[in-house]
Amino acid sequence: MRSFPSASVAAAFPPELDASTLRNWLEQGHPVTVLDVRPADQRAEWAIPGSRHVPVYEQLKAGVAQVFEGMAIPQNQPVVTVCAAGRMSQRVAVQLQVLGYDVYSLTGGMGAWGGMWNTAELVLPAEQATVVQVRRTGKGCLSYLIGSRNEAVVVDASVDPAVYQELAARYGWRITAVLETHLHADHLSRARDLATQIGARLLLPANSPARFAFVPLAAEEPVPVGNTSLQVLATPGHTWDSVCFRLGNGALLTGDTLFLQGVGRPDLKADEAEAEAKARQLHASLQALLALSDTLWVLPAHTSEPVPFDGRVLAATLGEVRHHTSLLNLAPAAFVPALLSRVPPAPGNYHRISQLNAEAAPWPAEAEALEAGANRCAVR
Repeated sequence: MRSFPSASVAAAFPPELDASTLRNWLEQGHPVTVLDVRPADQRAEWAIPGSRHVPVYEQLKAGVAQVFEGMAIPQNQPVVTVCAAGRMSQRVAVQLQVLGYDVYSLTGGMGAWGGMWNTAELVLPAEQATVVQVRRTGKGCLSYLIGSRNEAVVVDASVDPAVYQELAARYGWRITAVLETHLHADHLSRARDLATQIGARLLLPANSPARFAFVPLAAEEPVPVGNTSLQVLATPGHTWDSVCFRLGNGALLTGDTLFLQGVGRPDLKADEAEAEAKARQLHASLQALLALSDTLWVLPAHTSEPVPFDGRVLAATLGEVRHHTSLLNLAPAAFVPALLSRVPPAPGNYHRISQLNAEAAPWPAEAEALEAGANRCAVR
């Protein structure tokens, strides 16, 4: 059996591998075969980058003794089996181990993978700033660590607070402020915990529905960071409290207002009349953004696809986004019905997640399960 670096393997048979170890393997480029045995509809929601789908779930559920004989699976590298919660993948691991594979079952399945992340870097010399895009590859959340000189700020923290602290230390930055573009509904915000742990200022939109202490952000207000600053732009529509942040002439952090090929949805926690009102307001906010320079890099808060471990920043210029997003070219009268007719199904548990993000209470035991699944923030 081939040994592999830093494996976290349970003593019980079959062996298990924790999500953090798999994340490290993928980040370091170690050869590994990831087999996703979930039903096709679950895989379509979200998957591990580079994983291979083997549609054997129903056979396994029916108790078929061996479903992998004759299947072409590399034998010269470890195999990690993945299901929703880690139970069916154990049955898969047993079958593969009988066939002689060096196999591990992913502990906790896709629920555990939901918190995994990778990074990419965007250097903006004219702004004397570096932007580290922290990508929650198991969920599609995009957050940002922005550093200049020896200071940094974090925008839309969505992974373990320790990640931002470790990254800032690696760059020699001290995090002075933690910002949010709006109250999120698809994932539990780590902003308040991060700010508390490091003693940084927590900056939220002035009309945020959050029911805990924060420093309110006013429109056009500059947020200093080292030799540069972020300018607050009020962009209501996705939510009434949504803002964007402009980083000089280099980048535009757009939250869930504008994506690389879509726009924010206005319908969550809104009846039909309010959704229409928010859609009209979103159109106005988007037009204000489109009046900015086409050369600005657009950095959204989410992506709709699993993020590979490739180190490539998920970004496009504002001009490119304008070209690839048909909704942006519509007048208000056409934009509102077109937008509302295209909204995807609501993300799971969004009412509960929004409630938790607005409160100061500790997270419930089922927090990991609450966040599972696709984010569904963008409308194309």
